[in-house]
Amino acid sequence: IPAPCWIRPGLIALLWLCGFSCCSGAVGETKNVVQKDAEFDVTYNDTVTSENQTIYAFNHTVSRNKTEGVRVSVDVLSQGFESPILFVIRQKQAVLSFQVPLILRGLYQRKYPYKHVGRTLCQPPTRAASESQYFFVDVSTLSNQGTNYQLRVSRVENTVIVKVNSEMNFPCSVMSIQDIQCPVYDLDNNVAFIGMYQTMTKKGAITVQRKDFPSNSFYVVIVVKTEDEACGGPLRFYPLRPDELIDAGNRSKVLDVMVSPAINSDIYVIGMLFCLGIFLSFYLLTLLVACLENKRVSKKREVFQIPADMSPAETGKIPASPYEYGSFADNGSTLSSEAVTDSATSTDNNYGYMDRSLDSVGRSRQESLSSVEEDDYDTLDDINSDKNIVRTKKFLCVSDLARKDKRILKWSNSSQMSHFSRNIATIAVFYALPVVQLVITYQTVVNVTGNQDICYYNFLCAHPLGALSAFNNILSNLGYVMLGLLFLLIVLKRDIVHNRALVRNNLNALECGIPKHFGLFYAMGTALMMEGLLSACYHVCPNYTNFQFDTSFMYMIAGLCMLKLYQKRHPDINASAYTAYACLAVVIFFSVLGVVFGKGNTVFWIVFSVIHILATLLLSTQLYYMGRWRLDSGILRRMVYVIYTDCIRQCSGPMYIDRMVLIVMGNIVNWSAYGLIERPNDFASYLLAIAICNLLLYFAFYIIMKLRSGERIQCLALVCILFTAVVWGFALYFFFQGLSTWQKTPAESREHNRDCILLSFFDDHDIWHFLSSIAMFGSFLVLLTMDDDLDTVQRDKIYVF
Repeated sequence: IPAPCWIRPGLIALLWLCGFSCCSGAVGETKNVVQKDAEFDVTYNDTVTSENQTIYAFNHTVSRNKTEGVRVSVDVLSQGFESPILFVIRQKQAVLSFQVPLILRGLYQRKYPYKHVGRTLCQPPTRAASESQYFFVDVSTLSNQGTNYQLRVSRVENTVIVKVNSEMNFPCSVMSIQDIQCPVYDLDNNVAFIGMYQTMTKKGAITVQRKDFPSNSFYVVIVVKTEDEACGGPLRFYPLRPDELIDAGNRSKVLDVMVSPAINSDIYVIGMLFCLGIFLSFYLLTLLVACLENKRVSKKREVFQIPADMSPAETGKIPASPYEYGSFADNGSTLSSEAVTDSATSTDNNYGYMDRSLDSVGRSRQESLSSVEEDDYDTLDDINSDKNIVRTKKFLCVSDLARKDKRILKWSNSSQMSHFSRNIATIAVFYALPVVQLVITYQTVVNVTGNQDICYYNFLCAHPLGALSAFNNILSNLGYVMLGLLFLLIVLKRDIVHNRALVRNNLNALECGIPKHFGLFYAMGTALMMEGLLSACYHVCPNYTNFQFDTSFMYMIAGLCMLKLYQKRHPDINASAYTAYACLAVVIFFSVLGVVFGKGNTVFWIVFSVIHILATLLLSTQLYYMGRWRLDSGILRRMVYVIYTDCIRQCSGPMYIDRMVLIVMGNIVNWSAYGLIERPNDFASYLLAIAICNLLLYFAFYIIMKLRSGERIQCLALVCILFTAVVWGFALYFFFQGLSTWQKTPAESREHNRDCILLSFFDDHDIWHFLSSIAMFGSFLVLLTMDDDLDTVQRDKIYVF
């Protein structure tokens, strides 16, 4: 309204008075307001209409050093939902309002009305030791008909709770830890607004840190959800209309709440010292064994009076005679061109005597050179010309498959590395960096949002430290790193000793034993260390989206161990590093696909099973024919020809019986098609189980064939085998305890949670970490030492199997 500025305030005041008068005359002119002095723990039965409003005044004494909640409970006794009652609670620094019946929305926006509603009031802060504060409960409605209700206000004590148990799976509920502030969020649709919260069925636990609650006090709020889908329950029914109100039924839950103090800093220190002590003891034990071994070798040299820098050829001694071996010992046909036939020169179990000129020693040395694992090609034309003849003999010796040029070997040994170890180091760096970044993001989201359903911890034994929610699960992975480093040091020591022997032209190093290739051993040690790092990353926030972090290098370890077993007797035809890692990358790729698409997807399982069977057939052919076959357009014609000539025309048995037994057993294991018959929930673990079963089968075959060949297992290797087998047994026992599972909902996973069992700091899964790291280290030592008995046996007397 255009007017001089001095009359504008008067016009505004006049308009406000007119509006107030109109509204008062239309609505509030006949309303009767009644205020009552109310008391705690008294039930008030009243009736409210649009013509009357009731105010209940409560006098509440607030203490500065005591946290006490106030609970307002309301029951509406009328049946209708058309005109709800409005309750407004006015207190110092906060106003809380809600209607009854209370309408909550569930999945698909379904509406659930509640006639019984309870709300928790916050405790306003006070600087005085004790202060009396009033709060008021206003009750009103717009209904012309009287609505009966009950009101009860009570004090809530014992709010410092971190563990909750119930005998009832359902109804699904939410436990929340909230700071002492206004308001208290205690409804299904707002309980997740502040603090920390988690869904629960039978068990719930949240560890509270002092740094998250500066006031040194907090509320524990437990809310029953309107639906059970969040806890893995069924979807009961759908509404007929979008606006239809659904009766939620009698959804109540009986709970046991417990006060459980957290561990102090002394337990953290004891846990860390215990973890370090266990694995440092392996360093001391290794040092002791090395000293005893050096002492034994020194005494042996003194007994035989052999200078340390003199080879057996220079002393007039050669390695032992060939081992007798069942079907292999037929008219000496198993010996290669370098075999020694003068058996009368053998005088004891360790050394034989013969006259050989230095020229013959030199020729044998040149013909028995070791190969290098990362090169999958031959360097001399004469090797290409007789490769088919050598590899298709009925009985092969290691010297037949260790014929590559020594210049490649010299280059590899001088670098003390190989393509296997260098490539796995590169893979580890580029794999680990985004993993670390991702898990830090996960942990940050958990800390900021307070959503305890993101990560699948064992909440009954999850000890936080700083920003980490479960420090004990991370610390227990230290064994993989420390024992992996120890294995690298052991391999390095052997590598240095072997190189020194080569420099001295030691005959044992040049002509005897399994060819010394340390590249795969370096790769295995690196993989063990990376397994510890990635397992720790996974346990920062374990869930189904990052489980492959925990298993990726387990595939690497299983594959590298199988390659190493095969390389021992087949050095020239072992897979190259690039081929091996490409195959492992395909395995990890299928692992990721299985986690994402494998559950309930029949098409995926059919495709995976077909690829698995075809890959097994190709690998079987490679193993049986020692790499002397080609995958080209004529392969079907050659297969038909072999079947006709060997099976139909003359029905002859397989030429390589031992290899055929291994291949048949391996195909039986891999073709069991368990995934098609009964699909596992955890595809990554299923794939890992396939790799481990193949590794165990090949290892058992290797040991059996080694003993059948007349070879023996030395004391150190035998102790490692027995010790490792026992530790693996205990480790698997703790692994299958199943303290959590991301195949289920977070609430169902917490049903498997259990208390700590070791030093009040470590749980069953932590013990699995301890024992499995020790068992893997022992398994690596077995692979490293199991053929030490052949170090003085010529390679043309060591059989290939």
